Amino acid sequence: MTTNNHKNDTHARHYINGEWIDSGEKKETINPSTGEVIGTFVEGGKSEMQDAIKAARDTFKNTDWKTNRELRYQVLTKLAEAFETRQDELATMIATENGKAIGEAQFEASFVMPNIRFAASKIYTEYGRSAEWSAGKYSILIKEAVGVAGISTPWNSPAALLVRSLAPALAAGCTAVLKMPGQTALCNALIMEIIASVKELPKGVVNMVTGERDALETLVEHPDVPTISFTGSTNTGRALMKEGADELKLLGLELGGKTPHIIFPDTDLDACMPVVEKALTTFTGQFCMTGSRILVHKDIADEVREKLSKRLENVKVGNALDKDNDMGAMIDKKNVERVDKMVQDAIDKGAKVLVRGGPITDGDQAKGAFYKPTLLEVDSSQADIVQQEVFGPVLALEVFETEREAIEKANATEYGLSACVWTQDLDRSFRVAREVEAGTIWFNDWAVMRDEFEEGGYKQSGIGRLRGHSTLEDFVETKHIVLQPGVVGK
Repeated sequence: MTTNNHKNDTHARHYINGEWIDSGEKKETINPSTGEVIGTFVEGGKSEMQDAIKAARDTFKNTDWKTNRELRYQVLTKLAEAFETRQDELATMIATENGKAIGEAQFEASFVMPNIRFAASKIYTEYGRSAEWSAGKYSILIKEAVGVAGISTPWNSPAALLVRSLAPALAAGCTAVLKMPGQTALCNALIMEIIASVKELPKGVVNMVTGERDALETLVEHPDVPTISFTGSTNTGRALMKEGADELKLLGLELGGKTPHIIFPDTDLDACMPVVEKALTTFTGQFCMTGSRILVHKDIADEVREKLSKRLENVKVGNALDKDNDMGAMIDKKNVERVDKMVQDAIDKGAKVLVRGGPITDGDQAKGAFYKPTLLEVDSSQADIVQQEVFGPVLALEVFETEREAIEKANATEYGLSACVWTQDLDRSFRVAREVEAGTIWFNDWAVMRDEFEEGGYKQSGIGRLRGHSTLEDFVETKHIVLQPGVVGK
């Protein structure tokens, strides 16, 4: 079943080859702040994904999209304008269906336009290079779009994380197939509606399927999809590498994280504590860069315990659309139960409770997926609550005595996405940054990201980089052309 018009804010469809497709298993989507059903969607699988891949492949092969730089620049420019026009609408939908506080949803939506505009700028600046390496002998190095880009994004930031991959894929000249999650089906449809509103965008360039495992496996295993840009868990990233091995897929993986705040005794705690709080509660801790660890020098440990505990106990948790609330809901009650089980397991294994937090079980809020911030102190970096990505508002505190010990603790997990170093000693900040194994390190701050600088992880936090000068690398092949039209003496 197809329709050319979406315009149904409560039922979400797929978008394939310029048409809205209403096939697949019909499911309900929930407002995590209230527990209420707010709409329905169709969950696609292998069939829908195959159709989307075919549309993207045909468009890549049979149109000039991959070589028409002027068209791609025009489309991306118009796309940024379209998102800007509907920014508030998008933020409201994200807060409603995703559960994050409205201010944070607006923050997410604000990332979309500069990301698209930066990618557009790369269309005219990524030329390749050439050289005359001997008399009359030349080499030309060019970048060519690799083909159909498979893009899989998670539910925690459906707009920002999608555009972070989609914008450079389109700038490179790829066509795209988007695999988006059912938890944000209405957001997915709105995002796709905004994209489809750009009249200059040829049909088949961007295709979207809302689906889960079957859809993702089809995308990864399909021989007509040479590159995959995936944001999600480390375990899923490992599985994708195995599934894509037979086709030697080009994989860009932005995976899990366990960001530590390393706090030295000369830190301005009045400036530090509000940032540590927000690093935990932003997006309800459902963020790959959530500040989920805090490493504190023993000389200031008591002061940090007191100040941070007081702040976390006073975090106002509630409906995402209420601007007076500091933190919204988790994505669903299943994840609330999962996080609370991890917390209780840590306590049973010896973690000291500084702030218990936990599920809200009284009053109207008990209908929602709310979880109050939790602060636990552990003696060992090998504790499960330190080693595992919680993906919720749970912070693990450890005490250190020396700079070397702080570095060792910071590096003690398999993750290496980001880290924060808090000190007024510039020499120390650079010493520590050189040795901490992480793709992004902030001094006296957290989650400051710029489109013109790369983002990605060390170790099990991923492969490749998005944003910055590397932003097109997951979506292009490099070709070396050698010619000798001016060889002397012929």
